[in-house]
This record gives sequence, C-alpha cells and structure tokens, in this order.
Amino acid sequence: MSEVRIAAEPRTEFGKGAARRTRRAGKVPAVLYGHGTDPQHISLPGHDLMLALKTPNVLLRVEGLSGGGSELALPKGVQRDPIKGFLEHIDLLLVKSGEKVVVEIPIELSGEIAPGGMLDQQLVQVAIEAEATHIPQQIEISIEGLEVGAQISAAELTLPSGTELSTDPEALVLHVVPERTAEQLEAELAEATGEAEAAEAPAEAAEAEGEAAEAAEGGEAASGEQE
Repeated sequence: MSEVRIAAEPRTEFGKGAARRTRRAGKVPAVLYGHGTDPQHISLPGHDLMLALKTPNVLLRVEGLSGGGSELALPKGVQRDPIKGFLEHIDLLLVKSGEKVVVEIPIELSGEIAPGGMLDQQLVQVAIEAEATHIPQQIEISIEGLEVGAQISAAELTLPSGTELSTDPEALVLHVVPERTAEQLEAELAEATGEAEAAEAPAEAAEAEGEAAEAAEGGEAASGEQE
C-alpha cells in the first residue's frame, strides 16, 4: 500500500468561525491523534485531501508537523457537508509500520449469477485486522453461476494474506433469492402501503379525539364565562 504525502499546517484558532475561514481558504480542519500523544490540530489542503480519500483506507504521510517532522496516519472520521458534499473535518489516527489496525474494506463482486435468481447483498464492506502499512484495497467475491438459495457468509470470504476477519463470521454477506415478477413487486408495494396506512390510522384517530376534546373544553369554558 503506497503512501500519499500531504502537507499540514498547524491550527491555532478553533470554533465554527475559525473552521469556516479555514475552509474558505481551501483547506480542511483536521485532528491528528493516537499512541497516547496529545491531539494535534492541523489543516490540510482540501483538493489534495479529496483526491487522496478516493482510495479506501488511504495511508497518509502527514508532513510539516511541529518540529518539522512527519507521521503516518489513517482517516478514521470524515465529515462532509450533507448537501454539497465538500469536506468539513477529518480525524486522523497515527499508525506505525508493523502495527495492526481494524479497518472496513469494500467488497468487490465479479461474475453473474445463474438465470432466475436475484442477488441480495447484505454487506458492502467488512471489518478486518491488518498491518497498518499493508491494508488491502478490497475483498473480491466471485458470484459466477450462483443459483437460488446460494449464500456466502463472512467466514467464507477469502481474505488477503496477513489479515484476519473482525466482522461476525456468521454475518450474511450475500445470498441469491428467486427473481420476482412485476406483479409480485406491485403486490409487495401495495401491501407495504396498506401496512403504512393502517399504522397511521390509530394516530390520526387519536389526534382527532384530542382535537374534539379540546373543542369540548373550549365550549365548556365559553359557556362558563357567559354564565
């Protein structure tokens, strides 16, 4: 796994206003922590960081730290704007060569299932323990020719050398179910809609009763005032 070098600058201002100014300057507020050291508050170039994060579990060589040193780090918490998607903040975990870390890695599927079936994938990534500087990019699963009823659990995955499974071994990764016709899909949708309406009915009835009770109390109060 190759390193991506990225230049850091120390942050001395904190709070929402300072974070907005940092982002307006094209940088991303970040915190570097781990190994029992005090957290280091830094900013990173936004464009370079965005490109680096396109690689899952990218290993960053953070340069320009206090004292002119550099450290290896893994992204552990990335915050993005929910609407525009730009980077708002990132947490970086310090790591060292030879150190084991638990990370989530994506599952890549290849091949086609047998006709008459439909793939139901329950997990798109799994947690594994790996050496910090040798984290695999993905886990590959061949689904070629899988028939209805076939399933693959986490324990059946072929893990890259030097890694161990951290996800529950019995967790279902994927299985093949019978293909549904358009009529079946419509029937399921109608059933789901009916259940939703049935669940809403008691709430609407309770709300109506509450409004009626409030109206009655208001009428009694008005009658009392007239008397």
